[in-house]
Amino acid sequence: MEFQYKEAKQRRLNWVSETWNGDGHRDIAASDDVLIVGAGVVGSALAYALGKEGRRVHVIERDLSEPDRIVGELLQPGGYLKLVELGLEDCVKDIDAQQVFGYALFKDGKKTRIPYPLENFRSDVAGRSFHHGRFIQRLREKASSLSNVRLEQGTVTSLLEENGMIKGVNYKTRNGEESTAYALLTVVCDGCYSNLRRSLCNPKVDVPSCFVGLVLENCRLPFENHGHVVLADPSPILFYPISSHEIRCLVDVPGQTVPSIANGELAQYLKTVVAPQVPPELHDSFITAIDTGNVKPMANRSMPADPCPTPGALLLGDAFNMRHPLTGGGMTVALSDVVVLRDLLRPLSDFNDASTLCRYLESFYTIRKPVASTINTLAGALYKVFCASPDPARKEMRQACFDYLSLGGIFSLGPIALLSGLNPRPLSLVLHFFAVAVYGFWRLMLPFPSPDRIYTGARLISGASGIIFPILKAEGIREMFFPFSVPAYYRAPLSRQTIQKNRSKHVLAEKSH
Repeated sequence: MEFQYKEAKQRRLNWVSETWNGDGHRDIAASDDVLIVGAGVVGSALAYALGKEGRRVHVIERDLSEPDRIVGELLQPGGYLKLVELGLEDCVKDIDAQQVFGYALFKDGKKTRIPYPLENFRSDVAGRSFHHGRFIQRLREKASSLSNVRLEQGTVTSLLEENGMIKGVNYKTRNGEESTAYALLTVVCDGCYSNLRRSLCNPKVDVPSCFVGLVLENCRLPFENHGHVVLADPSPILFYPISSHEIRCLVDVPGQTVPSIANGELAQYLKTVVAPQVPPELHDSFITAIDTGNVKPMANRSMPADPCPTPGALLLGDAFNMRHPLTGGGMTVALSDVVVLRDLLRPLSDFNDASTLCRYLESFYTIRKPVASTINTLAGALYKVFCASPDPARKEMRQACFDYLSLGGIFSLGPIALLSGLNPRPLSLVLHFFAVAVYGFWRLMLPFPSPDRIYTGARLISGASGIIFPILKAEGIREMFFPFSVPAYYRAPLSRQTIQKNRSKHVLAEKSH
């Protein structure tokens, strides 16, 4: 590793400015190894990771000021481990981040605590919750601390395409001037509102609900340093600390819109429908937060990864793949993807051959699947189970899930290991999901089965299948459960001989013209 880094650093010292020509190789002019669109969690972490490898990185971000968002505030332990793997763990220091050691569930006056299985990890491994903007700024500072990483504020307007290859981007600088940036590899990670992804994937965006965000002060959570999930009617309410004196509350509102803020409908909804279901310890602070008027709504989006491999470009982050934020798994998936991509690019001396690089990087989409799809599937399935429903079978499934997790032992450790990203195994997810369904069916048969109970139990099993199988299908069953059977999994990096051979062909082709 040390040798690779020194070799890469020497390449940067011997840098000769280059740009692209018509067939995907570089000529003399100004260009970077990697151009990253977006400096959020993915963009900043990737810039640092590739910069540490000696790559020359240019990052273009629409707004480099501190962002103010109501999600991206809880990093699961699995995500923290990826942060450590990238050398970015100090980015959660000095921002008043709070350690999170598990979850607490509330339903109909009952509650249960589900701790993370952290016994076999070092003492600093836990979840972290924080102000999203503070974390982003620390990541950006870390990335820009490297001399070969350049952050620039600008608005990317389009990808620069030539002969089916992405050569860079067109963008407006901070001063509004039109400009062009070239790179051997363009990584698009400009978030859930990406206007560039349509040429790089087949987006199928779903908006199952909205979050309404509030900040509670002058109160304490029933379980300190834990995330709290209230199985409310009609859908869940989340609480978690984001600083030593602030608690984030996220109220899920089913549908694509929320009641009007302007005419007071939202405040009335929160006070009459939601507030009676809030834990007593938080009720007064919840009402106060509503009265202050600092209420922020946000649409919750989900989108399975469906890439269109394109020479010269790659899609990452929320621009590429989204899941319901109920389980707080987004940053874990994002950082896991950064680690996978960094490791795939590490053996390559350069990215000159765009077509061959594109074919090689198809393995990225397969290698990431087991981790990403497990977290995605869990988020989608758990949200549907946790939402209230008048259907007796769905009610039984929801109650069975709460009671199953309350059993403790393997019944809670298995699911929380999945949610935390510490053991993201697809088979374990499916087994636990159907174990909940079977547990619910078995309870219905006691003290003795009746035709109505049998019918409800059958619909419970059928409903469980109807929840999880469509999600699995959208994620890709083969790639998720049998990645080793996908040919792209075994794609090898370009050898020096192959690179030299391709360059020779290019030179001969130029001479023939």
